[in-house]
Amino acid sequence: MGARVTRMFRNFNLENRAHREIEKAKPIPAPRHPTHKDIVKEIDKSPEITETIHQKNDPLLSLLKSVYVESKDPPAQSVKQPKALSVKDIDRRPLKFSHPGDPYGISEITDVPKGKLSIVEALTALSNHKRSPKTWTAEKLAEEYSLDLKDTKALLEFFIPFEVKIIPPKTADTKRIKDT
Repeated sequence: MGARVTRMFRNFNLENRAHREIEKAKPIPAPRHPTHKDIVKEIDKSPEITETIHQKNDPLLSLLKSVYVESKDPPAQSVKQPKALSVKDIDRRPLKFSHPGDPYGISEITDVPKGKLSIVEALTALSNHKRSPKTWTAEKLAEEYSLDLKDTKALLEFFIPFEVKIIPPKTADTKRIKDT
């Protein structure tokens, strides 16, 4: 029942209200900015502007004639394209050590480029140096594995896979693994 009453009030005199809204004065829109076409039309209408555009300016013309540009191409240089190095071109050395079996797909590798190490060789070299640093010095390892001496020293200094450090807790109340 309430919906009928509201619909009656909503639709009451609907057509007259619509005509009143349409007949109301609309707000005046802002003037449009002149486009370049309008400006060109105004220039074409005024003969003074077209005359100044097409008039010769003798001082500028004499300055333009005094400019002389001479350009030369640089001589063609024969640029050789560097060849892409193939696997055959790189100096390679056979592996010193290999893993028994096929863990991690390492056994497929038979040789490595000079200046590089396989994982097994790196671990072997590090363990040899850790066991006897006087016999396995950085110079001997560099010579043995065809490495750069600077890289070998950096490897021995910064790559320490076998050293475990246990940082003590800051407070004495904290339990340690050995304490339990």
